[in-house]
Amino acid sequence: MNLKLKKMLFLPNPRGFCAGVDRAINIVELSLKKYGPPIFVRHEIVHNPWVIKDLESKGVIFIENLEDAPEGSRVIFSAHGIPISVLKDAENREMPFIDATCPLVIKVHNEAKRLFKDGAHIFLIGHEGHPEVIGTMGQIPIDSITLIQEKEDVKKIKPSDFKKVALITQTTLSVDDTKEIIKELKNIFPDIIQPPKEDICYATTNRQLAIKSIADKCDLIYVIGANNSSNSLRLVEVGKKSGCSDTHLISNISEVNWFEIEKHKNIGLTAGASAPDILIQEFIGKMHELYNVEIKNISVANENITFKIPKELNE
Repeated sequence: MNLKLKKMLFLPNPRGFCAGVDRAINIVELSLKKYGPPIFVRHEIVHNPWVIKDLESKGVIFIENLEDAPEGSRVIFSAHGIPISVLKDAENREMPFIDATCPLVIKVHNEAKRLFKDGAHIFLIGHEGHPEVIGTMGQIPIDSITLIQEKEDVKKIKPSDFKKVALITQTTLSVDDTKEIIKELKNIFPDIIQPPKEDICYATTNRQLAIKSIADKCDLIYVIGANNSSNSLRLVEVGKKSGCSDTHLISNISEVNWFEIEKHKNIGLTAGASAPDILIQEFIGKMHELYNVEIKNISVANENITFKIPKELNE
């Protein structure tokens, strides 16, 4: 490789960890410190393989079902949220638990319960099988909530089947795509009840705005994130739609196509809300090692949000 090649590296901000992810990882770390290993975590605490391996090395055991841990074991619920049935199961199995569900996901759970109590049928915009969607749908009787994944699903709805209706959304969706689905729903339900403030979280919105700010300036963009990370996958989609068709998801720098970088001058780098800064810095370090790099920082928002840790871990 020609080490004298000049490259422009566009770094949009915000990128990487959000407050909900920070809180969830802190809950696991503080639990390890207070109670010692093993600590069982139901589902990946956040969707990032680096974070999971790091916590496993410290004595965390990740499980998908509570039955995979002995009765009475201490368990933490992931940031994505859980159905009420899982909470009851933990109580029945006498498993002391800490709920690391992101407060912004809990806000959606509370909306669902309130709307159901008020007699509304709820349309949830989200991705089938995602743990956040499973958790939200598990807050109320299943026949009271309908999952909408795309505009085509709206066309299958018979308005005459419903009286009072409301909508809520997964917190990690594409802002633009969700607006289109909401528009379709409002066409057939003009009086549909919407959240007072949109459910897509600030971190998802900001990271999508950030990648939009660099997309038309870049020949190639890498998004650091996991294949099962909804917000990271949405960043790739937004990057492509906003002007950089060569936008790719990677989980670490071993997946970078350096021959492609060799061909292009303007490179973009961002990261999903569950990707740690160490992975971003590794990419930047490798770029400096190989090329004469000029960094362009572009900021679209400042994030200074933090969420409280459960009291028992602050004692």
